[in-house]
Amino acid sequence: MTNDDGIHSPGLASLADAVTGIGPVVIVAPDRNRSAIGHALTLDSPLRAEEIRKNVFSVDGTPTDCVNLGVHGLVDGKPKLVVSGVNLGANLGDDITYSGTVCAAMEAALMGFPAIAFSLDSREFTVDDLARTSAVVEYVVGKVLPAGLPPGTFLNVNIPTGPINGISLTCQGKRHYGEGIVQKIDPRGRNYYWIGGANPGFEDIPGSDCNAIAAGLVSITPLRTGLTSDTALQLLADWPLSFVMD
Repeated sequence: MTNDDGIHSPGLASLADAVTGIGPVVIVAPDRNRSAIGHALTLDSPLRAEEIRKNVFSVDGTPTDCVNLGVHGLVDGKPKLVVSGVNLGANLGDDITYSGTVCAAMEAALMGFPAIAFSLDSREFTVDDLARTSAVVEYVVGKVLPAGLPPGTFLNVNIPTGPINGISLTCQGKRHYGEGIVQKIDPRGRNYYWIGGANPGFEDIPGSDCNAIAAGLVSITPLRTGLTSDTALQLLADWPLSFVMD
């Protein structure tokens, strides 16, 4: 179990509570918030893992680092399932390319393990939302654990805040990020910038994760590790490719 919000996130605690009764759990999570770090892997410095209590490890690295350390160094045997989250904030549409939560699940899938990323569409964790989230986690994990997932596949699960109107299998939607840069001036008169200043919108795509969350539905999007575009591959097959270099 891992996340990108850090080892002390209430979402991670909620995730652990939801699956503790299903089987033994080992938590390997970043020692601080590593949101929007994507699929980053630390290669230029050593990593340190501190066991802050039994089977709970705090790592000074990325979510992807945590999955690697957990599988190859900190967990006895191989995991039957890797779960990531619960992230504070939805990971919809194009968000998945930035999300450390989703990319941790992707890393597990690349290593051959079934994996699920969970995110809550909220700016804060409320008691009621955490209770609903725990119920969703228990339900989805209960479906995946005995059946597994196809090779190279992982699930991106987004949970609406407030009452849940149902659950839906979805495709990846399309975000509109708009003007996401906030420019200000520091006390010394120099410009500085914040990325991500605007609330993103989304395209109205029936069956998408964005539409599901807007309708109060839990969204389950199957994703794959292979990124090849079959459509483009067929289209580009007509290119008269010929390149020789002495």
